[in-house]
Amino acid sequence: MTVTALESVDLSVEWDRIALLADRLELLRQGKPLSDEAMARLADLQKRTEMLRAAGGWAGLATDGLDGIERDILAAALAPQAAPKIAWQYQRLQPGQTEPYPTLALLQDLLLLENAECDALFHALRAGGPLVQRRLVAIEGEGPFRIAMPGPGTAEKLLGRANRHGPPPGTVPVTTRGQWDDLVLPTEQVERLRELLVLLHHKQTVVDKWGGQNTGGPVALFAGPSGTGKTFAASIIAAALDWPLFRLDLGMVVSKYIGETEKNLNRLLDTLHGAEAILQIDEVDALLSKRGEVKEARDRYANMEVSHLLSRIELHDGPVILTTNLRRELDQAFVRRFHIVVDFPRPDAASRCALWQRLLPPQAPLAKDLDFEELGQAANLSGGSIRNAALHAAYLAADRGGPIGKKEATLAMWRELNKENRQVARSELGALADCLPRGIG
Repeated sequence: MTVTALESVDLSVEWDRIALLADRLELLRQGKPLSDEAMARLADLQKRTEMLRAAGGWAGLATDGLDGIERDILAAALAPQAAPKIAWQYQRLQPGQTEPYPTLALLQDLLLLENAECDALFHALRAGGPLVQRRLVAIEGEGPFRIAMPGPGTAEKLLGRANRHGPPPGTVPVTTRGQWDDLVLPTEQVERLRELLVLLHHKQTVVDKWGGQNTGGPVALFAGPSGTGKTFAASIIAAALDWPLFRLDLGMVVSKYIGETEKNLNRLLDTLHGAEAILQIDEVDALLSKRGEVKEARDRYANMEVSHLLSRIELHDGPVILTTNLRRELDQAFVRRFHIVVDFPRPDAASRCALWQRLLPPQAPLAKDLDFEELGQAANLSGGSIRNAALHAAYLAADRGGPIGKKEATLAMWRELNKENRQVARSELGALADCLPRGIG
């Protein structure tokens, strides 16, 4: 089962109505009336629009409780993306505006609002109103020429259009795609990962139909040493959803300049808001560490950055996976705000045996002396290190022109152990120590 965009609904009547309203306004400004035929069509479109809205045509966008003018504003803001020709109409009606979205002044004329009705327009677009509060509409600028545009992810969600603008700023696509059968983790951890999918699959039922609290996200924390499979697990979640996975290094958005970190985070999360995509943020312990004593202004501002990140993530509509190698360094007050927490342990002997079986090239010839149980009981390597060792052993065997055997696997494990920049004893190879070539170690 995969989570898809909001089920496609034919909203063409909404855009036809907005286009005809724009035609009428152009004619009125020229001192010309709309033809009787066009007026009859506009009345028909108005009736069909009301029927569509009453039947729940906008369902899935948190439009419950919106009044008529609020729905008209939302339709007018979305119209240029749904029917691009309306963008040209808007630009003809408001020359000098560079954005193809309606200003408040245009909305007043477009909807034929009298001056006495302008209060309703300003009230609908107030900061605390449902259009802005639910991020259905975003406002830019000041005064009567401020622009009403679709909120982050609104067009993608309503129109069923995926994010086609490439990776969000400061992120890198993760192209690895794993399957559940490839995951080597204890059963409890696998179940927690599957519960992340449960939260995504049934959010509409619990929040929209049952009235449950919308807590954003979901947000998951994957904690464990390097090489234990955190990113691989995130790729499995992405594959199960058939969504892209974007990985962000906090070092790419955190700035030493006051205010820049928040701007970078806002830009990133706005790009992904409501989109069918997963955001992975690595090494969050660097940002969500236990808050220390405030000794100077910079310390106070660092705490403000943390609070801003958490509040923005909580408002974000879409899955966010945070990873850390140092869970003990995280402030527990932050951890309690995550929907799912999965600890990734270092693999035990049985898990290491399974990893060797999965990670050696499937078509590679194997020597009769290669014992996977023996490999698993030998060096205490992480999953990532076993992946590297398995591939290195394959290259050694290919260079020798024979199958992968104990000698190749042992030497490959030894190379991995020595990457840790410490004194490594041959005894760490266990029963395979004797397979290590002479003169090494």
